[in-house]
Amino acid sequence: MQPSRRRLLSLAGVAPLLPAFARMAAAQAYPAQPVRLVVGFPAGGPNDILGRLIALWLSDRLGQPFVVENRPGGSGNIATAAVVRAPADGYTLLLVGPANAIGASLYPNLDFNFLRDIAPVAGITREPLVMVVHPSVPVTSIAQFIAHAKANAGTITMASTGIGSSPHVAGELFKMMTGLNLPVVHYAGGGPALKAMIDGQAQVMFEPMSAAIEPIRSGKLRPLAVTTTARATALPDVPAIADAVPGYEASAVTGIGVPSRTPADIVATLNTAINAAFADPVMRGRLADTGGSMLAGSPAEFGRLLAEETEKWAQVVKFSGAKPD
Repeated sequence: MQPSRRRLLSLAGVAPLLPAFARMAAAQAYPAQPVRLVVGFPAGGPNDILGRLIALWLSDRLGQPFVVENRPGGSGNIATAAVVRAPADGYTLLLVGPANAIGASLYPNLDFNFLRDIAPVAGITREPLVMVVHPSVPVTSIAQFIAHAKANAGTITMASTGIGSSPHVAGELFKMMTGLNLPVVHYAGGGPALKAMIDGQAQVMFEPMSAAIEPIRSGKLRPLAVTTTARATALPDVPAIADAVPGYEASAVTGIGVPSRTPADIVATLNTAINAAFADPVMRGRLADTGGSMLAGSPAEFGRLLAEETEKWAQVVKFSGAKPD
């Protein structure tokens, strides 16, 4: 049957709009091209490992390459600034880590505001730290350590992986809540700090779980407690600091962020894909191997957690008087 003249005229009126409709459909099919995941630390470290795990998952899940781009320097601030300046189109992501929450107060003159300029997408993991001591320190519990440190004020040295690092501020929070005098020695990264602890040059350290496991299992360091409010699966026999110091909590919160004003549907797509990883047995195992627990939830929940972390570490930075190098 031949189409009517009215039908033909109707189709003729729509025809010029078809390219625009096609472009709109293509724009909605996110992701339609490779996506960058910017990591503010060198390749091979814990942040990079987490970034590559989630990038591989998103690549498989969403059908486009998610490529990790390492932009080390400035305690993660160089990477964050690059993402803040990127188009808000979902094609540039930031691996958010504890440095972002700490740096908001440690670096008061940044040309961006982390909580304002980076939109939360999803959490990945929350990694405990472990309070460890050199075997020469004659204590096996937090209560014993506090008593020993008070009796030997100023003589027990705390190792740090650098000003404003998670090990540093976790230790400063402990000092703030216990009133202990523990001189801090900053080392140039996790490796040198861990070596100093094992060699007995420092007596106590708050070490990320992923780095603490081996020297604990080999007897080179003695664990006293974990910094999260609950015990860690990797060290089920080690209590939480909060059991002896009520209210204490410190952890390395990691997740994904995007430039603010990124469309909500793109944020939702990424959030759904990331949360799906926590139901996958293989991904759950890989993430558990990093020492952290899965951090599922909505963008709003991750945003509230980042705000809480930023506020908490601002108080600790002020107490410690820490200044960037």
